[in-house]
Amino acid sequence: MTDIFSLKVEELAAKIKDAQISSVEICERYIERINKFEKDIKAWAHFDKKVLLEKALEADDHRKSGKPLGPLHGIPVAVKDIIGTVDMPTECGTVIRKGKSYSQNAEIVDLLLNAGAIVMGKTATSELAYLGPPKTTNPHDYSRTPGGSSSGSAASVASFMAPLSIGSQTGGSIIRPASYCGIVGYKPSFGLISRNGVLKTSNTLDHIGMFGRTVEDVALLAKILIKKDKHDPATIHYSTENILEETKKGPLFEPKFIFYKTDFWKMIDKKSKESFEYFIKSFKNIEVFDTPSYFKDIHKYHQIIHETDLANNFSVYYKKYKSKLSKFMQSAIAKGNKYSAKEYAEAIDFKKQSYDSYQEVFEDYHGVITPSSPGVAPKGLTNTGTAEFNKVWSYLGTPCISLPLLEGENKLPLGVQLVGDRYDDHRFLGVAKWLEKECQE
Repeated sequence: MTDIFSLKVEELAAKIKDAQISSVEICERYIERINKFEKDIKAWAHFDKKVLLEKALEADDHRKSGKPLGPLHGIPVAVKDIIGTVDMPTECGTVIRKGKSYSQNAEIVDLLLNAGAIVMGKTATSELAYLGPPKTTNPHDYSRTPGGSSSGSAASVASFMAPLSIGSQTGGSIIRPASYCGIVGYKPSFGLISRNGVLKTSNTLDHIGMFGRTVEDVALLAKILIKKDKHDPATIHYSTENILEETKKGPLFEPKFIFYKTDFWKMIDKKSKESFEYFIKSFKNIEVFDTPSYFKDIHKYHQIIHETDLANNFSVYYKKYKSKLSKFMQSAIAKGNKYSAKEYAEAIDFKKQSYDSYQEVFEDYHGVITPSSPGVAPKGLTNTGTAEFNKVWSYLGTPCISLPLLEGENKLPLGVQLVGDRYDDHRFLGVAKWLEKECQE
């Protein structure tokens, strides 16, 4: 029997296309994993194995008919439970939306379906994609957090309950869970993937991202999801025709990197620091630099934008259902209501100024490397960790990816974050693939 868990998604899709394995067989293998591990990991907000198998059978029948197949035909994909689906609930991690669905699919769900993929279920999220944690546990240690807010999306891939998943990031909700769970998490440049039909927390900070087991896996999914959408004015025209090929090819010559320890380096535990320092010394093409001074202001401005937008977008929930909101959300909205228009405008204006300074890095270097998180997944399930190593890149809208290259204490996974230049995602993914390959070798 084919070991589906050792294959890249592109290889798995090719085997379906060539009738070497059926979509039903693949979904049955994932159902076996879900039956075995979901009771402990709790990655799913909604999962119906009967419906999944029905969809897989439809995919197999379609293939047998000889009709054209999409690049993800018959491949199951997990979707974060803030992404609208007509045929499944979209509860957004809050009791306020218990049992409620969206009236139409999110744009990215339709793009998945057009590619032949199967939406296998909805994955658990922090409350309204903020800080109130779901019940999801870390597949490597059930007493630890998987990170958030894309908790279930990361945990489902890490535990082999899904081959691919989609999440979102406003602060650090792709990169941090990927680090804690030991998988690849990719947040493309701002404006490449539509948020139409997705819970809006911050129009200027929200990104759609994805999880997989390899850089090629997330590049394949990005190729499908990156598309201009007139219903999301932030999206831009961006060709992805060669993005997977460019990823596989990698850079034309050995890349050079800057490593920023950042002002939060002191937060990292001793074992994780040792791992990062060994990693830096292992490459002659990584230079350690002091953190740019303006990064401090970015953290302040990110918070102003995020909390103000939460207060605006969830004002109805705050007025009508305040007691049903977590203390995290109540506090954020209360603070968001107090910022002045001047403070918000300054926070928005500083984005261009700081990005112009940051962009100069790419005159001489291929990317910036930082920790994905301040160490391994912390003990306990009452919070999802801190996004201090991620907020800068969400604010600047740059592409970033967490690669599972290191180990911290207790041999738990520890991610390395690579950051690129905005809208240079083709070359960025090629550099990420190079780094992944170098570390494997």
